Amino acid sequence: MCPADALPRVAGAGVICALEDIPANGAREFQIGEGEWPLRGFVVRDGDAVHAWLNRCPHAGHALNLSPDDFYAPDGRLLICRSHGAKFERATGRCVGGPCTGASLRRIRVELVAGEVRLGTGSDVLAPPT
Repeated sequence: MCPADALPRVAGAGVICALEDIPANGAREFQIGEGEWPLRGFVVRDGDAVHAWLNRCPHAGHALNLSPDDFYAPDGRLLICRSHGAKFERATGRCVGGPCTGASLRRIRVELVAGEVRLGTGSDVLAPPT
């Protein structure tokens, strides 16, 4: 996993990154907050759509990736937990294979504004668990 001090930090206007900073059908990690336990997430690009997820596997509670921005299974269609092999749909976060089948990743609310991926508005950026 990417060292905490190397992750893009979200502050101020809630800008995570520019849409163009995320490779087509790729992902990018980010963190919200400081200290020992900041909120860590990642955003995935699906064409011009983006989806953001808490970087925490519902099976074991640890980060999905082991190396920076590496969230996709080898076929490039599904997200994968590198520790236990759980596979998730990138648009819904629903686990479709592995030890947590039927569970879901926790969504982080984001929006596209003028080519930037920003945290969603409201008091809680984390959507309720599904």
